[in-house]
Amino acid sequence: MTSNTLCRRSLAFLLLLAPLSACTTHSTQPAPPPVVAAPAFEAPVEPEEPADPAIMYGEKLDHGFQIAAVDVSKLPDERRRQEVDYATTEAPGTVVVDQSARYLYFVMPGGRAMRYSVAVGPASRNFTGEAIIDRKAAWPRWTPTDSMIKRSPEHYGRFKDGVDGGPSNPMGARALYIQKDGVDTYYRVHGTNDPSSIGKAVSAGCIRLLNQDVMDLYERVNIGARIVVL
Repeated sequence: MTSNTLCRRSLAFLLLLAPLSACTTHSTQPAPPPVVAAPAFEAPVEPEEPADPAIMYGEKLDHGFQIAAVDVSKLPDERRRQEVDYATTEAPGTVVVDQSARYLYFVMPGGRAMRYSVAVGPASRNFTGEAIIDRKAAWPRWTPTDSMIKRSPEHYGRFKDGVDGGPSNPMGARALYIQKDGVDTYYRVHGTNDPSSIGKAVSAGCIRLLNQDVMDLYERVNIGARIVVL
């Protein structure tokens, strides 16, 4: 066999191998499934922690006046501001005062309410019934009524000309004014500079809250809101 013949056979053999080598890039096996990245880890949603009472009732600076911190060790858990279940037919935005239990409720949607502890007056001097909040004031001026001065001149007489708003004012940091049938009732929902009175029947007839609580309520209540005092 000549060298030329051998060369022709070798070339033919290489030409047969060429298409086989090209097919190796198109496997007849099914393609592996695509790689899917694992979803990012998401921590479970934890229930919201209750507000820290020391912060809720801590010292505050408001309108240039210093509000003293409340000693929360003397304020039982049930007397601290908190959102609670509250079944009522009253519309959201209504203020309901339960004088016997010493609680004020700000009605919220979904059968909930923000509950505040209050001090109230003796039953003989309490306002009861339905009315509206017709005005709100921050650090209100206070003037005792004529009946208050007549009832206790030694206590109220010295304030007959009124007291400017401030930490020493018995109206505290905020006041909501109650009107019925277009007439001022002279009853107020207001703050107090005497935290020890909360939960008791000691006021002159108005509804007192801790200053930190009345400031919170003040921001929630709209002018014209309905108030129901039980």
